[in-house]
Amino acid sequence: MNVKQRTIKSEITVSGVGLHTGKPVTMTLKPAPEHHWYKFRRIDLENQPTVLVDADHVSDTSRGTTISQNGASVSTIEHLMAALVGLQIDNVLIDIDGPEVPIMDGSSAPFVKVLEQAGYTDQNADRDYYEIPHNIHHTESDRKVEMVAMPLDGYRFTCMIDFNSPVLGSQHASISNIDEFSKDIALSRTFCFLHELEMLLKNNLIKGGDLNNAIVVVDKEVSKEELRNLAKLFNREDIDVAKEGILDNIELRYQNEPARHKLLDMIGDLALVGRPIKGHIMAARPGHAANVAFAKKIKAQIKKEKGRKYAKVYNPNVPPLYDTIQIMKILPHRQPFLMVDKILELTKTHVVGLKNVTMNEDLFMGHFPGAPVFPGVLQIEAMAQTGGILVLSTVPDPENYLTLFLKIENARFKAQVNPGDTIIFRCDLLEPIRRGIAQMKGIGMVGEKVVVEAELMAQIVKVKDNQAS
Repeated sequence: MNVKQRTIKSEITVSGVGLHTGKPVTMTLKPAPEHHWYKFRRIDLENQPTVLVDADHVSDTSRGTTISQNGASVSTIEHLMAALVGLQIDNVLIDIDGPEVPIMDGSSAPFVKVLEQAGYTDQNADRDYYEIPHNIHHTESDRKVEMVAMPLDGYRFTCMIDFNSPVLGSQHASISNIDEFSKDIALSRTFCFLHELEMLLKNNLIKGGDLNNAIVVVDKEVSKEELRNLAKLFNREDIDVAKEGILDNIELRYQNEPARHKLLDMIGDLALVGRPIKGHIMAARPGHAANVAFAKKIKAQIKKEKGRKYAKVYNPNVPPLYDTIQIMKILPHRQPFLMVDKILELTKTHVVGLKNVTMNEDLFMGHFPGAPVFPGVLQIEAMAQTGGILVLSTVPDPENYLTLFLKIENARFKAQVNPGDTIIFRCDLLEPIRRGIAQMKGIGMVGEKVVVEAELMAQIVKVKDNQAS
């Protein structure tokens, strides 16, 4: 039986202080529609820009994971993301009135608690798992980082840390099922070494720091005077070093709490893949920068598979769904700039169109007349017009609308297109159309060969009545 996507039943609000900014912040987590994933909305900024949790939007990993988009940033997102992934919640909008997620007690447990109180509701769409197809590796020899994602019909995670520290030593943590997250991982708090804490304090980088939201590992000889100074900084009467080699302000919740927290961070950072994962992840000495690089590798594999999935060979001789006359009733383009001759397939999420490249086209009089090649820029235009049919099929009276393309990314031209070739274009929506904005992956094929691919973003715009054709 297919597992359904889910969101939270009701809005929930969480308030706290940002670890690095020291500023009070309030977040309201809200139910979100299918295929929405996780988005922050900076309600304290003009126009309330949104930031999608995605590896392509990571802007900093120096002291936690920061994402930036549309002129807005949100930092230290990993503990909240781990809670959402750990509870298998697929779609949430997070309104936040500051630049940093509150640190709470340094773990995911406070977020898990309020999410469980809110409860969940199943949605109609199936959960969009990405199943790891083969081993995906990431290594960083300078930091001795090793990571691998392996195929598994489930979710298993193994993490090892080794800081070459006599106090911390080598530690392992693991879960064999995502259902274990709440009980075994969510409570583990962030940690740092005393020498790091002193550097952060000296540079005023943990303005919201509190000895209740971090485990401080004492990795050097420390004098009573230094301890008194630390106590004063954190408004405490006294601080000492416990026998486990940590400041005695708190007790460890688990003997291997640091390793469990590293596993928590990695679960949160892999939310940047943009989909829930099925697989077995093994990581040695992970950190935020490595986690993000690993998430990008998995995301690149997803994109590669999408390209292959769409590279189906179509028969150009089948009766068309739309011929040129019917296409001209939808698109405003006319010869010589109408670049689509037929539409072969059209669904709610994809379109397949055809362009016959002939020597009779005016452009070949001036574009490499001695060695005619169909220009790459016109291949993209033909792809965009094909995508325009898909976008306009979602509105009533499409002749009263235009599709204006806002962005073209990752365009690649893989082979020449010559007179006599027939290019078949396929455009697939990357996510549902929202607020008139469509994001598509397009490919163009001649026979079995992919000749062009690109990602397109378009906006549906209504034509003024006196301009409508």
